Amino acid sequence: MSIRFGVSPIAWANDDMPELGGDTPLESILADIRDVGFEGVELGSKFPRDAAVLEPLLDTYGLDLIGGWYSGSLLVQGADAEIAALQPHLQLLKAMGSSVFVFAETSNAVHGDRGVPLTGTPLLAEGDWAQFGARLTDVADYIASQGLKFAYHHHLGTVVERDGDVDAFIRHTGSSAGFTLDTGHAALGGVDYLKVIREHPARIAHVHCKDFRADTYRRLREGGSSFLDGVLGGMFTVPGDGGIDYGAVMRALVDIDYSGWIVIEAEQDPAIAAPKAYAELGLRTLKTEAAKAGLI
Repeated sequence: MSIRFGVSPIAWANDDMPELGGDTPLESILADIRDVGFEGVELGSKFPRDAAVLEPLLDTYGLDLIGGWYSGSLLVQGADAEIAALQPHLQLLKAMGSSVFVFAETSNAVHGDRGVPLTGTPLLAEGDWAQFGARLTDVADYIASQGLKFAYHHHLGTVVERDGDVDAFIRHTGSSAGFTLDTGHAALGGVDYLKVIREHPARIAHVHCKDFRADTYRRLREGGSSFLDGVLGGMFTVPGDGGIDYGAVMRALVDIDYSGWIVIEAEQDPAIAAPKAYAELGLRTLKTEAAKAGLI
């Protein structure tokens, strides 16, 4: 079993709210990530998209490129058009030796709109799932043919947020359509992430670990806050600082013989939650629980 630990730079510089960490140099972010002890990093908005520039930059810090979020539009265009649109992202990942393609449907997503509350997530009608699933499968098959794992990121504010959405996704897609299993988004979306791991092991293509503060989330949701307001309000945090039992998560991953990246992705306001200190806590928590479970 091969496990590698990585991190998203979103805690240092937020892609959805550029004002959060916008003045933090990329070199400072990468130095923190190296010093904490991560092996890899996901793409962020500050990263160059030219492999000839990005590869030597990451090499300087001893980091591999894990992959990075891709915003899909399969509700409004077919698989062939999506495959054509994703080529620049795919070619960068291939050039960088990345192993996973993280995909999320964003054509009608609301998580970036501060005018839409957490309760305003779009719901895909049952009759629309067959076409959406077929398109997802075609794209996932193509990504697999290119040597990468397709890892769909379920996410608050998107059509794959809730338990029923995850069930529909599994029913209507082929085996090539794997998941980025995100513990924080699953927990807040009402998805039993341990059940998903146990019952659909072949679908776990990638793992994101974020924790959450239940009381904070409940207060923000009941108050009509948006997703981004929730981030600012502190509903997310790193493993070891919230309500998720990461010992159980690691044991579940052992049970399915998971091999791949485990990534900390916990967006917070860096002016309030010092990214390096929180990353250290998160990595320490995950490594401790992974060792106890026999995952590493």
